[in-house]
Amino acid sequence: MPSVMLRKREDGKLLFYVAKKDLEETIETIEFDSPEKWGGEVVLGDGSKYYFEPMEPAPKIPTTLQAKRL
Repeated sequence: MPSVMLRKREDGKLLFYVAKKDLEETIETIEFDSPEKWGGEVVLGDGSKYYFEPMEPAPKIPTTLQAKRL
C-alpha cells in the first residue's frame, strides 16, 4: 500500500499525491466525506480508484495516509 499525501488546492479540491509514482491527481469523489466519517473508495481525475480505510473523525489536511489501489 503506497503512502499518499493529501492537500487542498486553492479552489478547495483535494490533491492526491504518490511520490514513488510521481502521480498527482485531483480527487473527484470520496465514498464517505463528512466530519463524522471519512474515507472509503476514492476516484481520481484520471479514473483510477484507491481505498482509504474509513476513519472517524476526518483527518486534518494536509496529511499522509496509506491507500490501497483498487
